[in-house]
Amino acid sequence: MTAGKTPGVTAGDRFRSWADIQANAARAASGLAALGVGEDSSVALMLRNDFPTFEANMAASQLGAYPVPINWHYTPEEAGYILQDCGAEVLVVHADLLAQIAAGVPANVKVLVVPTPPEIAAAYNVPPEKAKAPAGAELWQDFVAAAPPRTDPPKLARGSMIYTSGTTGRPKGVRRRPSTPEQQAASAAEAATFWGLKPDPDAVALMNGPMYHSAPAAYAMASARLGLHIVLQARFEAEDMLRLIDKHRVSHMHIVPTMFVRLLRLPQDVRQRYDVSSLRFITHGAAPCAPAVKRQMIEWWGPVINEYYGATETGVVVWHGSADALRKPGTVGRLVPGGTLRIVDEEGQDVKQGEAGEIYVRGPNLAEVTYNNDEAKRKEVGLGDLVLEKLGATLKKEHQQADFSVRPLPAELRAYIADDVRYLTELGRMVKQACVDADILEEVWGMDAFPTDRTVDNFIMRLRRLFETNPEEPRHLVTLRGRGYLFKP
Repeated sequence: MTAGKTPGVTAGDRFRSWADIQANAARAASGLAALGVGEDSSVALMLRNDFPTFEANMAASQLGAYPVPINWHYTPEEAGYILQDCGAEVLVVHADLLAQIAAGVPANVKVLVVPTPPEIAAAYNVPPEKAKAPAGAELWQDFVAAAPPRTDPPKLARGSMIYTSGTTGRPKGVRRRPSTPEQQAASAAEAATFWGLKPDPDAVALMNGPMYHSAPAAYAMASARLGLHIVLQARFEAEDMLRLIDKHRVSHMHIVPTMFVRLLRLPQDVRQRYDVSSLRFITHGAAPCAPAVKRQMIEWWGPVINEYYGATETGVVVWHGSADALRKPGTVGRLVPGGTLRIVDEEGQDVKQGEAGEIYVRGPNLAEVTYNNDEAKRKEVGLGDLVLEKLGATLKKEHQQADFSVRPLPAELRAYIADDVRYLTELGRMVKQACVDADILEEVWGMDAFPTDRTVDNFIMRLRRLFETNPEEPRHLVTLRGRGYLFKP
């Protein structure tokens, strides 16, 4: 499937048009409503990126319910906690993932199973027997086919309820209030400006990040609302990404810096084998990007690479394009119009020029948020209507239109983290992101997937102990699982 053909979603050798996906979503909405799903209900999704991922998201949104993505790597206990905390009435799940968490699914949750498709089964080494729905399970496709199309006007959308990683306690569901039509229009304008997503029959977006993360989910659904053609990569692999770009004439992508690193590790003859001239707007976030990596990617792909800084609670707050990255290596960008960024001391007062402090931010257009069943925690990490942002390093206060940069870690801490990451990897804990400093980028940013919550917690505890033994050190930034943690002695 290439640009200029029927718009829809391509996954491996399969294709489904947006017309069919939307028709299935309308039927699914009717079926979910019959189960009692309505405004402010929750529909849990433990799905890899697949056609039903879009259908279930759209169906829940039509009803004013929250789609609640669940991390694919979760244990029965972890998944069960989220299902209970969000009050899920329905769980839509790939067959192999159901086997992984079945013991944690509450008895009152309706389970709808999606057989694991061949390209996903191949990418994750799922044996044929686990790719099939278990005997007696109700299939998503049968559930959809049995329901009449919903014809009522859609309710105000809430967006997905994304759960945080839970490193400082239990994961927290970021619950957004309904978006007004004005907020939805403003969000669409932001997607056009900061992600390059706008109506375009020739645009092709490649999705390679899991939609249980907030940014890939938002990017995918924004592309879906515009009717752009989407190509799903079952699992990120550097050369396969280049193959898909070449084959489908991909123009847009949302990726993370670790992917840049893996792409740059490919031999030069492999890189030159594929035509990437179709790329027009690449956006990346989730973690800072080393200046050397950014420069090499711009030299290879051209001035099409853009970076933003934000959080699940806030949306895009800071942004910059390729020209800014080359002009000021290491920049995170400039505050977006209408956004708020304050750098404050421990008492919540704005620090003076040149002083360090913690970052509190608010995006310009997103609806108000709280943490599901935990408004007190939302207030604890907030400053008025601002949110404590832990994706960036401690910053010195500058003018709000200044560039913001990430601060490097001390050499002894870099060595400590690198050794610890190797240790975790030897234990089979697959670490994706463990340090943002360029000096050890190559050593720690090439890993797969994520460690368990317990492993992350233990690692954080060890880091805290290290900081306690170095009270003269300033605050430091470490990232794990794509999130940042700002420590101080």
